[in-house]
Amino acid sequence: MTFAIVVGSQWGDEGKGKVVDYYAAQADIVVRFCGGANAGHTIVSGGKKFAFHHLPSGVLYPEKINIIGNGVVLEPKKFFEELAQLDAVGIKPNIKISPRTHLVMPYHIALDGAEEGKKGALAAGTTKRGIGPCYSDKAARFGIRVGELLQPALFREKLHTMHTLKVKLLKDVYGVDFLQSEDEIHSLYSAYAKKLAPFVTETGDILSDALAKKKKVLFEGAQATMLDIDHGMYPFGTSSNTSAGGACTGSGIGPTAIDEVVGVVKVYTSRVGSGPLPTEIDDDVAKFIRDKGGEYGTTTGRPRRIGWLDLPTLRYAAQVNGLTGLAFTRLDTLSGVQKVMVCTHYELDGKKLLTPPANYTDIARCKPIYQAFAGWDDVGDDKWHECARNGFKSLSKEAQAYLKFVSEEVGVPIYLVGVGPGREDTVVLKSIFGRK
Repeated sequence: MTFAIVVGSQWGDEGKGKVVDYYAAQADIVVRFCGGANAGHTIVSGGKKFAFHHLPSGVLYPEKINIIGNGVVLEPKKFFEELAQLDAVGIKPNIKISPRTHLVMPYHIALDGAEEGKKGALAAGTTKRGIGPCYSDKAARFGIRVGELLQPALFREKLHTMHTLKVKLLKDVYGVDFLQSEDEIHSLYSAYAKKLAPFVTETGDILSDALAKKKKVLFEGAQATMLDIDHGMYPFGTSSNTSAGGACTGSGIGPTAIDEVVGVVKVYTSRVGSGPLPTEIDDDVAKFIRDKGGEYGTTTGRPRRIGWLDLPTLRYAAQVNGLTGLAFTRLDTLSGVQKVMVCTHYELDGKKLLTPPANYTDIARCKPIYQAFAGWDDVGDDKWHECARNGFKSLSKEAQAYLKFVSEEVGVPIYLVGVGPGREDTVVLKSIFGRK
């Protein structure tokens, strides 16, 4: 039995989808435990590219159970669009949705845009998918859950209350006319209810049974540690617990069940959104990395900000998540850069910092201190495939030195290294499920 969590160790977009897809081949159940349609995981399988926002990254394995946990906020329209994408290629995933999962409503999306427009310098650069307002309603006990959508009288009552309140809020506070009527939303979501009903079940019971039967379960986080609502760079993050603790609260399983926590680490830094990014670069190297790596948001299409690898962030991620292993990605993307820099620590007001300070204003003042490493050549797709087959020692000595340094500095062993977009482009040092 193994219950394992995969989390992003940086600012998101580390390649978690590929890592989860790889591990899912050995799992019995894959669980998405946080976030909503603001997340974007890209998976390449059989030469086809899939972009998922709601669906767990194990859906390309129809025999697996894929759970959308209570920590997720579900936008039905997006959910069914992704199902249609799979249906078009003949894939029919086995999906279960917790009745405790909250629903993103049309007024949440309207509020997201209105709120961002009023935040000024504190705007987080959200995807405007209604995620923050939905989580706000959840915390304020105003939310509508999937299980309540399936009870017509209760849904009508809650929708009436919330629609009245949100229309007034949008008009009086933000000066926005919300034109979608209560009846229109009721009709739309009542249709969704009929389509969602077959997927809804007590997912906590499935996980409890899996624990008793010693099954292999993979918990998939969205976004990343530095975007976590509690532990990330507040307020320039997301609205859910994207770190490992969120896997328990967002799925209904106790922390004593967890065996492994794998942190996904892109071998450089990237992010979408506002806020300080200490190792950010904006030069020809950044352009080279962005273009070579296709560093544009899966959900938004926005160009990602690029920076050198940031060890203070990784040390913090290891601390917050209790990482047991590192999964490096994009080694091939960084190839061809002659001199690779790593931020070993920050300096702030004459002090050496090994982890980031709590306040974003202090992070913005941090000076990154770098150590230089020799880069490695781009050996081409065939050679990268060969490296994946032959193991870690087949990588160039420069790449090995870089990865080993990071692992030793963070104090967490290397579990795998991604050297390309496909499942087969994976150098495995240790499997979380006990075998390669």
